[in-house]
Amino acid sequence: MSDTPQDPTSASAAAAAPEGGEAPAATPADPLTELQAQVAELQAKNAELAEQYLRAQADMQNTRRRAEEEISKARKFAVESFAESLLPVADSLEAGLAIQDATPEQIREGAQATLRQLKSALERNKVLEIAPAAGTKFDPHHHQAISMVPRPEGSQQEPNTVVSVLQKGYSIAERVLRPALVTVAAPQ
Repeated sequence: MSDTPQDPTSASAAAAAPEGGEAPAATPADPLTELQAQVAELQAKNAELAEQYLRAQADMQNTRRRAEEEISKARKFAVESFAESLLPVADSLEAGLAIQDATPEQIREGAQATLRQLKSALERNKVLEIAPAAGTKFDPHHHQAISMVPRPEGSQQEPNTVVSVLQKGYSIAERVLRPALVTVAAPQ
């Protein structure tokens, strides 16, 4: 032991020091340094988020552009399969017209075969006939009444039902392209 008197401030500093032997750095500049470090960290995070935002925005614009291009192509080529299914019908009509000395029976047979081809092509493309049978309830969503006719004497036909079809209607995917033109039984 030495007989030198100890400095009271060094003794209190030694008492406050942790067991590791280092004193905590408590200087007035530390809060400023900590705040500057936090600001720098927040600025870096802000720059990172801004970059992520710009990339997300660019991705969204690219996705929108691709979707618009796909829609444009779909519109442009939507009728391609339909037109493709009608080509045999056109071929049949041309072949029928090429025959110079066809008999009326041959013309009729050819027309019937061509009509079957056309109906088949329409059905494959989900274009369906609207041809209500006589006595069917009038449906303004699928039928267009041309006239109302009195019910025939002794007829069991109900009022507001189809009497006859003047022109078939057509629908595509449950959407009416053209309503069927019908006459309807008048109420008594």
